[in-house]
Amino acid sequence: MRTLIIVFLSLLTVGCSSRHAFDRHLDAAYQYYEADNCERVMQSLSQAERRSKPRSQVQPEISLLRGQCLERQGLFVDAGETYRFIVERYPASEYAYRARARLETLRQLGHYHVEAPPVVQPAKR
Repeated sequence: MRTLIIVFLSLLTVGCSSRHAFDRHLDAAYQYYEADNCERVMQSLSQAERRSKPRSQVQPEISLLRGQCLERQGLFVDAGETYRFIVERYPASEYAYRARARLETLRQLGHYHVEAPPVVQPAKR
């Protein structure tokens, strides 16, 4: 019984420290974004992403912040593609709504043009 309690507490501690590390990296990314340090934002987001693999529900938030930083760096096509990823992969999320708004803003400013998807023709026989 004692061994079971020790194992349980160990697993609980590992889970909490993993969640804490994820939160710490994501919080740091927002702080770096406010300080206009996109290089550090990307680094913190990568670390947060590695910690969040089992929790895919946080991926749209990470991707949105990544897209905003890409915009700040003038990488509008990359930002647009990041926003499109959010919209296509997580269409019902709050972040998809925000990504659509960013795409529309980029379009209105002339920084991003959505190309029509290629038309697939059936093979001729």
